Amino acid sequence: MSFARQLRPSSSFMVVASLIFLVALVFSWIPVGMAIGDEKKSPDPWASSQTMQPAELAKMLTDKHSSLPTVVFVGFRSLYVGGHVPDASFHGTASTEQGLAELKAWSATLPRSTALVIYCGCCPFDKCPNIRPAYTALNRMGFKKLRVLVIETSFAVDWADKGYPMQKGM
Repeated sequence: MSFARQLRPSSSFMVVASLIFLVALVFSWIPVGMAIGDEKKSPDPWASSQTMQPAELAKMLTDKHSSLPTVVFVGFRSLYVGGHVPDASFHGTASTEQGLAELKAWSATLPRSTALVIYCGCCPFDKCPNIRPAYTALNRMGFKKLRVLVIETSFAVDWADKGYPMQKGM
């Protein structure tokens, strides 16, 4: 047998190696964390029907015939003090263990049928470190009327700059 023939891989080895390469190539096109068939699945833990836009909440606040939900700010205390939705409460920063524990302790006393709206507004909504942990905790506690106020850019841009009602301080 010639030296060149000894170095040539068998045809079955080439078929298997080609298949492995093709499978690896296909899976390299799928983003990390996404399974095949999940292309349209949102990374958010809530359904779109569980969201609320700032204009909708602002209208509720000024409509004397509207039933007001319990509004909870789940962001950083300094931002809450600087300005928040009127009558919104603050029970801790949801991105911290202590803040999440405070939120859970406060909400444990509420009926699970309470209409709750949570919001943050510290930064762009898709990067917010507070809203998802707060929603997940309250949802797991069984709140059936839980909604998320979608503040796309920041509270300043999407609420204050639009002239919606605000309160300052604790």
